Amino acid sequence: MQDPWQHFDTRPDPGPPFGERYPARMPDGCYLHLPIRPIGVAGLIATQASFPVIHQLVEWMAEAARPLWPEVVVGLPTLGHVFAPLLAERLGQPNWVAAGYSRKLWYEERLSAPMRSITTTAERRVWLDPRMLPRLEGKRVLLVDDVISTGSSAVAGLKLLEAAGIRPIGLCVAMIQTRRWEPDWPADIPVVSVCETPRLEQVEGGWVPVAG
Repeated sequence: MQDPWQHFDTRPDPGPPFGERYPARMPDGCYLHLPIRPIGVAGLIATQASFPVIHQLVEWMAEAARPLWPEVVVGLPTLGHVFAPLLAERLGQPNWVAAGYSRKLWYEERLSAPMRSITTTAERRVWLDPRMLPRLEGKRVLLVDDVISTGSSAVAGLKLLEAAGIRPIGLCVAMIQTRRWEPDWPADIPVVSVCETPRLEQVEGGWVPVAG
């Protein structure tokens, strides 16, 4: 397999069935070829992507998020931190707020929430620095992550902001990875993204998209 996430391509991979990669279609009609994981999803690891790919994804994320009129960006760890500061800057904001897995000595238990994702086995807690509350109070807060799949990480982000008395105006992600998150997601919080990839099932000869 070629080094993934390094460039966009004007041609999709032939398929279905797909081989090792799934061609995620971008807003301009080009494709980002994403490795297919054994769990049946197309993966995106932002920390391994090239700078041109990241910056172009952020540009498209800004276009998707701008109609929500966000005033503050909150980035979820870990891969959401790749996009959140660049997105905040692209939206003309002077700073951003980083939720994190590391608890500093002055953090408060109430400003935390349990988090689990489909790519990790252990449950962790996500924390918000209480010193960041003045940045959030009374503002239109946009939650940012790399992808949404089952929705567990994003829901943890909602609970974290709820503990701070914040209801975000939306969630912005680079990729919607299947639609398994929809049943547990609040209807009043829009989800905007750059691209969407389906759930995939392995058959003879490769992988094919399936519903869900």
